[in-house]
Amino acid sequence: MLDLKNLQNNFEEIAKKLKTKKVDEKLLKELNDIFVLLKKERAILEEFQAFQNKFSKELASTDDKESLKAKLSENKIKINEQNKIVSDLENKLEKIASTIPNIPDECVPVGEDEDENVEIKKVLTPPQFDFTPKEHHDLGESLNWLDFVRGVKISQSRFCVLKNEGALLSRALVNYMIDFNRSRGFEFVNVPFLVNSETMFGTGQLPKFKDDMYKVKDEDLYLISTSEIPVTNLYSSEILTSESLPIKMTCYSACFRKEAGSAGRDTRGIIRQHQFEKVELVSITKPEQSDSVFNEMVECASDLLSSLGLAHRHLMLCTGDLGFSAAKTIDLEVWIPSQNKYREISSVSNCRDFQARRAKIRYKNEKGKNELVHTLNGSSLAVGRTLVAIMENYQDKEGKITIPDVLKKYL
Repeated sequence: MLDLKNLQNNFEEIAKKLKTKKVDEKLLKELNDIFVLLKKERAILEEFQAFQNKFSKELASTDDKESLKAKLSENKIKINEQNKIVSDLENKLEKIASTIPNIPDECVPVGEDEDENVEIKKVLTPPQFDFTPKEHHDLGESLNWLDFVRGVKISQSRFCVLKNEGALLSRALVNYMIDFNRSRGFEFVNVPFLVNSETMFGTGQLPKFKDDMYKVKDEDLYLISTSEIPVTNLYSSEILTSESLPIKMTCYSACFRKEAGSAGRDTRGIIRQHQFEKVELVSITKPEQSDSVFNEMVECASDLLSSLGLAHRHLMLCTGDLGFSAAKTIDLEVWIPSQNKYREISSVSNCRDFQARRAKIRYKNEKGKNELVHTLNGSSLAVGRTLVAIMENYQDKEGKITIPDVLKKYL
C-alpha cells in the first residue's frame, strides 16, 4: 500500500505517475477529495479536544462547576460524534487506497501496454531447424507426455495430465530449479497452498484481484496464485533484526488462477493453465539492499535458463504493463520456435515498501527505529513453460526430445 502521508503531501506528482499505470482519474479525484475533507474534519475534532483539555483543567478552580460540567459533557458528545466522522473517512480512505497500485520507479519507461516494453538484451541464440518445428502440444500428444482429453474430462478446459517422461521431466525441472536457486544463496522453504484473506491482502491480491482467485466456500481460505503470497507473508506483522537481512528464499508450489481476462488466449497447450507449477524467488531486504538483490534475482533466473541452453531475452516492463504491487519489473522471455517469438517465463519485481506496508513487515534499523523492509519476487522458473521451451527447442525432425545435460542426473 502507498504511504498515505506522502501521497497527500505530493498528490499531484504521485497522481501523474499513477495515471501511467492506468489508475482511473475519477478514483484519484475521489481520493484527493477525501484527503481535503479529512483534513477539515480532523481540524474540527482537534478544536473539540482542545476545548475539553483546556476547561477540564479549569474545573477544579472554577466557581461555576455545574455550568462547566454541562459544557464539557456536551462537548464530549461532539467529540464522540466527530471521532466517528473522522474514523469513517479514514476507513473509506484506507479502502480506496488498498486498490491503488504501487508507484513506478523513475527508471521505468512510460508506455501503454506490453508493446512498449523495452528490450534490454538477448542471451544465447535461438536454434535453427532444417524442418518445420512442431508445437509442444502436438509433440506432447504424439509422445504420450501430455493428455489434454483426460485433463478436461476430470476437470475442465485449461487443465492437462502429464504422463510418462513428460511427468518425469517436469519433476526433474522442479528439483533442478530448487538446487540451482539454493546454490545462489536462496533458502528452500515449503509453504501451504491455501492461505487466508489477510495474507492475500498483504501481497496485494486482495481486494483488487478477488475475481481471479479460487476461494474455499464458507472458509477464509484461498488457493494461491503464486508462492510469492505465502513466502512473503511468512514475516508479516514481525519486526526483523537488521543483521538478519537480506532474507532470500526459494519455494516450489502449484499455482491456481481463474485466468478471468484471458478468454481466447493460448487455448491450446500448457502455456496458460488454471493450475500450473512454479519455483519462486522471494527476498526481504533493507531499502538500500533491494536494488542489488533485484539484480541477483534477475541473474539467477537468467543463468538458470542459460544452463538449460534456452535462448531468452530481458525486457524492462513499461508503466502500463507493470503489475499492481511492482515498482519495477524485468521479464525474461524464452524463445518458442513454433511461435517464432519470445514468451514470458519469469517476472522479477521490486515492490519497494508497498507490500511491507500492507503486511506490516518491519526491521529495526541501525538507529534502533522500526522501518519498513523492501520485498522482491520472481519466477525461477515457471515449470510448465520451461517444459514447453525444452520440448520445442530440443526436438528433432522425428518428434523426439533431447534432454539437456544438466537434467540427466535428475532423470
